Amino acid sequence: MKFATLLGLALVAQTVSAHYIFNTLIAGSKTSSKAVRKPLNNSPVHDYTGSEITCNLNPSKAQETVTVNAGDTIGFKVDAALYHKGPVAIYLGKAPGSAANWNGSGKNWFKTRALICCAISPPAAGSTFNPFSFSSQNKDKFKTTIPKSVPSGEYLVRIEQAGLHLTGTPEFFVSCAQIKVVNGGKGNPSKVSIPGYIPKNDPSVMVNIYDPVPTAYTCPGPSVYRGSAGLYSSIFSDNAQYWSGLDSLY
Repeated sequence: MKFATLLGLALVAQTVSAHYIFNTLIAGSKTSSKAVRKPLNNSPVHDYTGSEITCNLNPSKAQETVTVNAGDTIGFKVDAALYHKGPVAIYLGKAPGSAANWNGSGKNWFKTRALICCAISPPAAGSTFNPFSFSSQNKDKFKTTIPKSVPSGEYLVRIEQAGLHLTGTPEFFVSCAQIKVVNGGKGNPSKVSIPGYIPKNDPSVMVNIYDPVPTAYTCPGPSVYRGSAGLYSSIFSDNAQYWSGLDSLY
């Protein structure tokens, strides 16, 4: 009995130690932790149909809104390299007014081109299915480019990782930050609400990544808004460059 208890505690400790927080905004040449609405702790969100999936559970208020040009880099740093397997995506949500006064509700969100699916090496657009893996694993910086066609205004920029390591119980690691986009365009991306962007029991988050090994995978959420900035986006900021502009990799 004692051994079983100790083993259970060890597994819990290992799981908690593998959690993380996206705690720093990357905006052009600047970084800011003050612009991030910091989560209370590094625990994941499990209910992707509830309000906490928007910007996490009762995050702290951000202390600033960072100005960035349309066409500039946007992204996040995380406080520990991603340990769990699962896709990462970055969304922009157009605030009705001030980003600081918006809770992220409504059909105002669109996915930028920072979609990271199972992509380590060839074949087929960088996908790998044996073993099934994701290019987000062991990375600690995630960046994309704001399409130049994105309209000027204040936004919440939101990053998520959907951890798929517990089959049937996805763990979402989510953070939001406040930005003001200037010198924008006249694009009109299709928008979704968050929650509401992933249907209940969607295969993208209920998938068993272990057995049988998947032979195809479609990332959760809407299609990526590419704007007029081209097809591909740099999604990692380390020396090795990985590229993705696809929702599904086969």
